[in-house]
Amino acid sequence: MRRILLTFFSMVSLMGLAQNEEENQEIREITATVVNAQTDFPLESVHVINLNLVKGTITNQNGKFTIPAAVNDTLYLSYLGFKTQKIRVTNDMFRYGDTKIALTELAYALEEVIVRPYQLTGYLEIDVKNLPINNSQQYSISGLPTSYEAGNKNPSAVTKVLGAILNPADLLRNLFGKKPRQMRKLRQIKEDDNIRDLLASKFDRETLMELLQLEKVDIEDILNNCNYSKSFITTANDLQILDAISSCYEEYKVLNRKQ
Repeated sequence: MRRILLTFFSMVSLMGLAQNEEENQEIREITATVVNAQTDFPLESVHVINLNLVKGTITNQNGKFTIPAAVNDTLYLSYLGFKTQKIRVTNDMFRYGDTKIALTELAYALEEVIVRPYQLTGYLEIDVKNLPINNSQQYSISGLPTSYEAGNKNPSAVTKVLGAILNPADLLRNLFGKKPRQMRKLRQIKEDDNIRDLLASKFDRETLMELLQLEKVDIEDILNNCNYSKSFITTANDLQILDAISSCYEEYKVLNRKQ
């Protein structure tokens, strides 16, 4: 009889734990206020992204935002002139309502702008002749779905073209085949206008790294092997980088289906 009771109570405890875990995973709306850590004033237009659900929003004029989330989700907050911050969602944030999140202001120091490497004089006719010229060219080959940028900006283009001719799917499979979970997020990211607006204003790849759970070197490696030039990789904003990765991934899926 004692064994039966112990078994019964063990089953009840396990059912209770399973129920608590389900409650913890329930997606609900969370409301919080973002303030300046130094002044305690609310911050308007702060971008807030749920990295797990790939959902974004911005704070209103009172610093408030509402976003769907579950316990243990990670919120990523970004605001110009302030340090980005990641917040783990807890049960207390749902239980007690309006949570206050403080962002710390960054200190900026303007550096001297040096124009001597380009020997600029201030006279347009002379300076135009002295500016560096991008000698990269686009080459296309009949039968291949994409063009290839070559020249001094992308010296490995010939190798990439030959690789594409011999087996175009293998190169992309090596890039994307090991990261299926990260790549599945691409469409979700592109469909969220708030996230797209944030990425359009960013050039540091920091937000993309958090969204895709990739290192900066991984992003650069994908773009290099998808035939984008060094000048594009270093100057494009994060939204352009996202679109470039997405375009290359769609090409990979098409080629993969043909194998």
